[in-house]
Amino acid sequence: MAMLTKEIIEAAIQGFEAQKQHIDAQLAELRDMLSSASAGSAPTSQPTDGKQPGMSAAGRKAIAEAQRKRWAAAKDKSVPPDAAKRPKRKLSAAGRAAIVAALKKRWAAKRAASGDEIASTNKATRKKTA
Repeated sequence: MAMLTKEIIEAAIQGFEAQKQHIDAQLAELRDMLSSASAGSAPTSQPTDGKQPGMSAAGRKAIAEAQRKRWAAAKDKSVPPDAAKRPKRKLSAAGRAAIVAALKKRWAAKRAASGDEIASTNKATRKKTA
């Protein structure tokens, strides 16, 4: 562990004093805001850096109109023609029969491989034994 010398301790004290003064100044500002707000006068919302607050009504109107034009153009392009739609695919009777046959074959093989394991978990079997 490092030894704290007299210079380090004095520097720490000075740093903490500076922080305390900064915090006290901020507290004073907040108290001033609170007292002026309770007196009925609203604080001004003008920025201190000299920039103009907000935008003019004409500027907002121009931006809104330009955005409406962009949305209208995007809507016109995004509507697909009805002729380009694909017809919905349907499963034929032969395809369905092939799927059913494959599933029956798979389940038959699984039952044959596991034997009584599937029968013991079957709900109907459990009800009969209970």
